Amino acid sequence: MKVFSLFLLCSFMAWFISNLSETYESRSYFVLNYRNLPDSLLLGDNSSKQIEAKLRTSGFQFLYYKIFKGRMDIDVSQVAYQNGKYVLGQEALRRQMDQQLSQNVSLLELDLTALEVDLYQVETKKIPVQPKMNLQLEQNFILEGKVEVKPDSIEVKGPKNEIDTIESIATAPLQLTNVKSDFTKEINLIFPKGLGNTIFSTSRATVTGKVSKFSERVFEVPIQVINIPDGYQVMTFPDSVTLLCKASIERLKELSVTDFEVVADYGQLIGSESRTLFLELTQSPQKVYDVKLGENAVNFVLEQQ
Repeated sequence: MKVFSLFLLCSFMAWFISNLSETYESRSYFVLNYRNLPDSLLLGDNSSKQIEAKLRTSGFQFLYYKIFKGRMDIDVSQVAYQNGKYVLGQEALRRQMDQQLSQNVSLLELDLTALEVDLYQVETKKIPVQPKMNLQLEQNFILEGKVEVKPDSIEVKGPKNEIDTIESIATAPLQLTNVKSDFTKEINLIFPKGLGNTIFSTSRATVTGKVSKFSERVFEVPIQVINIPDGYQVMTFPDSVTLLCKASIERLKELSVTDFEVVADYGQLIGSESRTLFLELTQSPQKVYDVKLGENAVNFVLEQQ
């Protein structure tokens, strides 16, 4: 019985292989992959997912298609706009499929005369990214400059009526406490709901910030009086004002009195009997955390030259 069974199995295999090597005509399904979409169009959800075709090929090839469903790339750039629809004609469709079938496979006919592709017009615009974060610095530490977001804007592609509703894209909430060193965090972007046909160029952003320890330094800055009437001079009491500057230690070492300018405008007192001039800080250096005047006003005497 074992010998008989072995010969029976071998005979069946020989018969099976012999039949598979024959040429047949039958129908097979191919999964469609849409490629080369123009920038102005997007693929909708109602596009056909597969196509049926009648083929002539060997039984081995049909067996392969039964086990591993065939795939066809459809070049969407060749579609034509007809009667409000995007259509790929049968001739163009056959040509694309013939180019992808192996030499031992003949395409006999398709189950449709034209392939309708669900496409819709889209527009593209850049939307700014807004970081949504709560930053709490350690005492005596400051943030140098602003928090940077990369990318600071993303590209949005979709129907005009959808993307026109988007003014900005917010990041997921980020809480940073007791920060005393530079930081870099990657966070998700939060997209508005109800935009099923809109595509965003990225879903994440990186926020970075430079943090340094700050100190304080006091400067004695002379007061400059402007708009003095001709033939007169103004004497202020005092003739200088203390100024408190907060910045990083390295930055404070670089500063001098000439980096600041404090002005008192006599022209604001025309028609007034006031003996007080208000002070204004008109010049201060960059990359400092805070600058405060020790006094906002000074007394003065107007003398004729």
